Amino acid sequence: MKKIYVVGLGPGDEKYMTQAAHAALMESEIIVGYDLYVELIKALIEGKTVLSTPMKQEVARCRMALEHALEGRTVAMVCSGDAGVYGMAGIVMEVAREHPEVDIEVVSGITAAVSSAAVLGAPLIHDFAIISLSDLLTPWEKIEKRLRLAAEADFVIGLYNPSSMKRKDYLRKACDIILEHQSPKTECGYVRNIGREGESAVLCRLEDLREASVDMFTTVIIGNSQTKQLNGRLVTPRGYRGLDA
Repeated sequence: MKKIYVVGLGPGDEKYMTQAAHAALMESEIIVGYDLYVELIKALIEGKTVLSTPMKQEVARCRMALEHALEGRTVAMVCSGDAGVYGMAGIVMEVAREHPEVDIEVVSGITAAVSSAAVLGAPLIHDFAIISLSDLLTPWEKIEKRLRLAAEADFVIGLYNPSSMKRKDYLRKACDIILEHQSPKTECGYVRNIGREGESAVLCRLEDLREASVDMFTTVIIGNSQTKQLNGRLVTPRGYRGLDA
C-alpha cells in the first residue's frame, strides 16, 4: 500500500491526541515531522523509522514522506494542532499531485484556537476568525486587511504566530489595527505552551495586549464587543439566555 497519513497531534500532551491520530501512528512504519513535534511523541513511536528536519523545510519533509510512500511504506507526516489548519495537509497534497496512486488520509487534531479557548473559558461561542501574523508566506498588507475587516465585522479574533525574533512588534501592530474598530477595554487572553509543560494563561484588555510578551508558542484570543470576563473566565455570549424569556 502507498499510504501517507497527515496527522494532527493536537496541542502537545498525548492526552489531547485523538484515537484516530494514535491509530495512524501505530500503523505507520515511518514517522516524518519537524524536530520538536517528533520529540513530543517519541515515547509513542519508539522502534519506528523517524525522519525529522528543522523549521522552514516543510517541502523537504513532504518529499521524504512521498518518497517512502512510493516504495510501498506506510508513512505518518505529523504536525501540531490540526493537519488542515495551518498544518501540513495541503503541502503534502501539492507535493504528491502527480501521484494519485498514493492514498493520503488527513487525520484531524485539536487546533490551537480551540485548545487555547478551552483554557481561557468560552470565547469562541460565537462567530470568530483565525489569522496568522506570520508574513513569511503572506504579505503583511494582506494580513493588515484581514485584521481590519475582521475587527470591523466584530468577529472574535484568534491570532497564530503573534511574534518572533524578527517580528517582535507584530502583535502591537495588530492590536493598533483592531483598535480602529474595537474598544481599548475589549476583553482578551493569551495562552503559552498549550497542553505542554509550562502552560500559562493571561486575561487582559486590548489596550494591555499591545504590550504583552508573546512568542511563536503563544495563541492570542481577542474578544468581540460582547465578550466579557465571568469569574475569571473569558466568555462570548451567543444569546441563548434571551430564548428563555
